[in-house]
Amino acid sequence: MKKLMIAVMTASFLLVTGCQTFDAYTGEKKTSNTAKGAGIGAGVGAVLAYLTNRKKSSKKRKKAMLKAAGIGAIAGGGVGYYMDTQEAKLRKQLRSTGVSVERDGDNINLIMPGNITFQTGKSDLNAGFHDVLNSVVLVLNEFNQTVIVVSGHTDSVGSDASNQTLSERRATAVADYLLKKQVVEARIEAVGFGEKHPVADNGSDAGRAENRRVELSLIPITEES
Repeated sequence: MKKLMIAVMTASFLLVTGCQTFDAYTGEKKTSNTAKGAGIGAGVGAVLAYLTNRKKSSKKRKKAMLKAAGIGAIAGGGVGYYMDTQEAKLRKQLRSTGVSVERDGDNINLIMPGNITFQTGKSDLNAGFHDVLNSVVLVLNEFNQTVIVVSGHTDSVGSDASNQTLSERRATAVADYLLKKQVVEARIEAVGFGEKHPVADNGSDAGRAENRRVELSLIPITEES
């Protein structure tokens, strides 16, 4: 199998322009990458930096695991179409659930607010959120040529150490649920970022609520030319 690589993109910090379009598949309003600005890019950028900066031994081990699991790269120039189709299905499944589906280049980011996933200060998944995750799993298993990075994020209340631990436990809880639902283990990585990557102002209740989140970043597996 050809050498695999994870496409790396640099997060951009852009001005908000307010531009919106309508999704051709679901009819939902979609905010352009320019309008989203730094808030969305921070989450995706953190994940891509994490993947890029891992030790070479870890990257080789991941590639070997994917190969052993029979997970190949997306052929040729089909990455965009593959991720477009996956995005459309995720938007349809997750409409009105509280989970945001954001697109960043060829990557898809699912943003799961803490108020619907976990009780305050806890890392046990809310039972009412299981059905939402089950909907996500259906699409993840259909489109298996992606690496899934589950990342936990917190607000700035509390110590750095406690926030780091909580973010790791929450990311692991979601990753474990995906495993129980037959998502291939080789595709999944869980990482906690603590309070390091806010997407809103921690000085307000609303901002802190946005920062308490778990994200699923879907990164396409591509062939190296």
